[in-house]
Amino acid sequence: MIPKNLKLMALGAGAAVLAGCVSSPIPVSANFPITVEPKVRSAGHWGLLSKDVVAQTLESLKKLSMPTYNLYVALPANATEFDVAFQQFLITDLVKSDRVVQQAPEGALEVSYQTQVVRHNSPRPHFVPGRYTMITAGLYAAYGLGNAPVGDKMAGGLALAAGADYVASESSGGPTHTELILTTTIAAGGRYLVRKTDVYYVEEADTTLLQYRAPQIVKVVGP
Repeated sequence: MIPKNLKLMALGAGAAVLAGCVSSPIPVSANFPITVEPKVRSAGHWGLLSKDVVAQTLESLKKLSMPTYNLYVALPANATEFDVAFQQFLITDLVKSDRVVQQAPEGALEVSYQTQVVRHNSPRPHFVPGRYTMITAGLYAAYGLGNAPVGDKMAGGLALAAGADYVASESSGGPTHTELILTTTIAAGGRYLVRKTDVYYVEEADTTLLQYRAPQIVKVVGP
């Protein structure tokens, strides 16, 4: 049994903490809810991005009662290697979806896309509790397995779940300092009709595929 004086000390300490939390000179930090961000690691992944963009674009056009318009996929200015490949993926996926894709923009709805590479300098932690840990913890809570008699079972199960999360995170290579922001747009009459923006992790070594490189000018010097 806890002595009365220790209880009073604990209550006093808790009151002091609460009193200190009433106000703060600056906002305190907090983590966002756990999210999953895919990592783009191959040209095959670029194809998967295209399929997702096309599916959502066509669904949006259907809701706007514009499913029969011809489309034109524009190539961004100063196109990167990713831009050139992504345009081809989009055209292929649109044609496979039985849409008419024109080779020229006249009389068509223009599908355009823009990429932005973001580089973070802060450390990137490789692991945060994920779905396995949350599911396991939820099951323990639901079935009352966190009681004292099975506390060891709960700790062991959560440890295994955390290990599964760690393996799942490590198999993807973990978060990177570089991210790709990909926005696809269809606009007409001075307004946006369809717009989709997604964010993906990119391996550091692959950032050159997402950055424009000006063509080298070779000067020929005569004799």
